[in-house]
Amino acid sequence: MKIISNSALRAFAAEHPQADAPLKGWRRVVEKNRYANWSDLKASFNSVDRVGDLVVFDIGGNKYRLISYIRFEKQIVYIKAVLTHQEYDKGAWKP
Repeated sequence: MKIISNSALRAFAAEHPQADAPLKGWRRVVEKNRYANWSDLKASFNSVDRVGDLVVFDIGGNKYRLISYIRFEKQIVYIKAVLTHQEYDKGAWKP
């Protein structure tokens, strides 16, 4: 899959250096795989959730949340936000 945009991952890791390795690991897994649908994605990422049209990944042992929109037919992951768990709980990211 292709990730749009890796700059969101880099910017978050610059603010939260401890998130760098878990985000890079997530990126490697996503970029090396093809997911035809939600079931395929869930098989690779057990802790992934859907919130409306968005897909929320737990990153770094649930310390961070990566919020994305996935176009399975085009194999593209659009990153909407990368947040700490506390920022995520505030809910400002919700549609």
